[in-house]
Amino acid sequence: MQENNLLDSIRPISTQTMAEVVEARLREYFRTQSFKPGDSLPTEVELAQALGVSRNVVREALSRFRMLGIVETKKKKGMTMSNPDILGAFEKVLDPLIIDDVTLQDIFELRLVLETGLADLLYIRKTDKEIEELEKIAVAEKSSNKFRVQNEIAFHGKLYEMTKNNTLKRFQTMLLPIFAYVITQEEKPIRGKVSHMDLVNILKKGTKEDFKEGMLAHLQPHFDRLQKKTPKRPAKI
Repeated sequence: MQENNLLDSIRPISTQTMAEVVEARLREYFRTQSFKPGDSLPTEVELAQALGVSRNVVREALSRFRMLGIVETKKKKGMTMSNPDILGAFEKVLDPLIIDDVTLQDIFELRLVLETGLADLLYIRKTDKEIEELEKIAVAEKSSNKFRVQNEIAFHGKLYEMTKNNTLKRFQTMLLPIFAYVITQEEKPIRGKVSHMDLVNILKKGTKEDFKEGMLAHLQPHFDRLQKKTPKRPAKI
């Protein structure tokens, strides 16, 4: 038998800690037992006995679930499944001053893609009153010939608000510092061929497809800039 074949039969040693193994087992347990938010969970002692590990190991694994908002402890009820805050952890680290250029660019691109896809929800949920409010923002912006980041934030923020999707709105709010930072790094911001007022008029009289095309034209300068200036990305291992 060749030496290479002998080596192929050796299984690599796991580098996981015991707490990581327990975390994975508990995650599988929660999933297979179909636990829902509010459901009571076994105690630390019961879990430790079932897994054959110490309470300290179980406690460490559970602390990770608590940090993610997956489990919580309630008075008189003990440990229960919780409704996790899916954006909470992301929100804590979303600071342009501690994120590298490649990640900043990725997040900025993500926002551009989101905004080109807002039309479907907007045309289902927009109201005349909201369009009037959006128009006021565009009119106020039109009185100034200068490009202002706050105008962009106010107008596009209103569009997200009009979708009535709370998670989408919160995500947009989280991305504001990234959006503002990247925009201010541009040497000379360029306006798209379609203005904010044009987008308002499309919402009033145009179709969903018209708005998609209009938003793409509005954001086109950003996409053009991405093609010219893309940060060097690290090689994947």
